[in-house]
Amino acid sequence: MIKRKSKREIELMQEAGKLLANVHKELRSFIKPGVTTMEIENFVEKYLAERGATGEQKGYQGYEFTTCASINDEICHGFPRDEKLQEGDIVTIDMVVNLNGALADSAWTHTVGEVSDEAQRLMDVTKTSLYKGIEQAKPGNRIGDIGHAIQSYAEGEGYAVVRDFTGHGIGESIHEDPYIPHFGAPGKGARLKEGMVITIEPMLNVGQWGSRMDENNWTARTIDGSLSAQYEHTVAITKDGPVILTEQED
Repeated sequence: MIKRKSKREIELMQEAGKLLANVHKELRSFIKPGVTTMEIENFVEKYLAERGATGEQKGYQGYEFTTCASINDEICHGFPRDEKLQEGDIVTIDMVVNLNGALADSAWTHTVGEVSDEAQRLMDVTKTSLYKGIEQAKPGNRIGDIGHAIQSYAEGEGYAVVRDFTGHGIGESIHEDPYIPHFGAPGKGARLKEGMVITIEPMLNVGQWGSRMDENNWTARTIDGSLSAQYEHTVAITKDGPVILTEQED
């Protein structure tokens, strides 16, 4: 069942979103060669705790961490660990913040030092595809309009859109209806209505779109070892169009 949010609920989610956006902004300078993703995990936990927030992912379906940290060919749900990041790596940090009971969800791919032109272009196209999807998140449109905007742009730029993981509604829990594929046909799927809050979170691969699961049954990675990037925002659908609740503003 799709749950529409009140103006007050959206305002509370926006406060959580601002905090989450600030975490990603802080990580821009924290992430560098030699830092481990477990150190990133600890930094985020401390940052949230100092501001009265918690990581909603920790304990969700048995997941043990506040963040997901996915490096290079890892598509999503990488575990924080003591492996040091290397110059040229890319790492996607994904988290859900709970602030006073309101949730916000955002993933961002960060560079580790100087990265290759291939990695930078992948990141640029993935981020642009996110915003092209968001442009379609307005009352009267359908879920397929979001996916089509992302897929047509990304594939036109030569990248594959991951199909095994999607965006979703968010509110009282991390994952609510509807699910938001990042591919599809325009004019298809559930109609978007004022008060819905969803995540849009395209994952693009340099190579094939397929994924394979690690032995931990959480981490997905590309089947051909190619690079993968992801950008995600939590978006409220309002009568005036989409409002990004996790916008980093710069």
